[in-house]
Order: sequence, then C-alpha cells, then structure tokens
Amino acid sequence: MIYNIRGTLTHTDGQFLVVECGGIGFKCFTSLNTSKTAGKIGDEINLFTYLSVREDAMDLFGFSTQAELDFFKLLITVSGVGPKAAVAVLSELSPDKLAVAIAAGDVKAITRASGVGKKTAERIVLELKDKITGISSSEVSFAAVSAGSIADESAAAEAVAALVALGFSQSDSAVAVGQMDQSLSADEMIRLGLRQLSRNL
Repeated sequence: MIYNIRGTLTHTDGQFLVVECGGIGFKCFTSLNTSKTAGKIGDEINLFTYLSVREDAMDLFGFSTQAELDFFKLLITVSGVGPKAAVAVLSELSPDKLAVAIAAGDVKAITRASGVGKKTAERIVLELKDKITGISSSEVSFAAVSAGSIADESAAAEAVAALVALGFSQSDSAVAVGQMDQSLSADEMIRLGLRQLSRNL
C-alpha cells in the first residue's frame, strides 16, 4: 500500500522513527540498524515501508534499505514470527549476516535477538533456507560478511570461513555447510564442503 516514505526526520527513540511528509508525521517502527543510520533530527531520509494491519492496530514499519525490508517480509512468513520478532532479529543481524546465518544453519546467532528462542530460530532457518536465494546478491553482499562475526566460532561458521579462505564464494560455502548435519565437527564439514563444491567447478 505504502512503498516508501521520504521526508524530514522529526523524532527517534530507537524503536521507531517519525518522518514528516506533506505536513503529516508518520510513525515507523524500525530496527536498531536502521535507527543508527537514520541521521539526525532535521535530516531528509527515505524509508522502505510495510503496513501491518491487524484487528486492533495498524502499524507502519520502515527500513533504510530494500534488502532489510525484504528480509522483514520473509521473516514474518515464518510460523510464530510476528513483526516485532522480525524487527528484533534485524536489530541483531544485518541482512547480509542474517542471510549467511540462515544458509549455514547458525541457530545460535539468531537466538541472540531479543525474545527469539531456539525453536523460533530453528523455524526461521528451516522455512527460509530455500527462500533467501531469491534476494538479489547486489542487495545482500555475501562476500562482505565474515562468517566468524556471525557465530561465536561455531563449527558451521568455522567451516564456512575455511572454505572461503580456500577460494570458494561466501554464498556457495554457506549454502553447502547449511545443508550438512550441524552436529558434525568443523573438520568434517570442511572435508564434505570441499568434496561438494569441487564437483560444482
């Protein structure tokens, strides 16, 4: 309904921004990542928006990039994940880091988001693993992501980082590792990843 809002930033409190456009102040709930980069009061900003309509409320959500909005819309398709939980995830992980966490099956990284438990994080990985490939790589730069920054040296993150160091792309490495049994050791993941990715050359 409302694709984007461009106007003057008049208020910010971390959880939402107010953008004045045409004499009307639009309250947009947003992630901490967008809030941090929104600028200062009086600046002109542009937010890509999503209007959430429920029986008891109509809430507008706004994000600084199309990629963040795309991931927000993907997250709320997951069973048990509402707009607030989606915002919490995007406040903890930028779109590129979230994409790699999902591809690598890194549940631990997602549970760092406020209010997101292990079961919810597992559903996010399970339901979105096949969907994130539909997001343009120009919007989500896998190559710019360090797998080690996503997880606290989890086996999956270590394996992805090793495969990237061996010359494979971040996205291909993350997808390959994400398809493996996450109980495997990093060494086993690396060996299996090398075998799989070498076949694709």
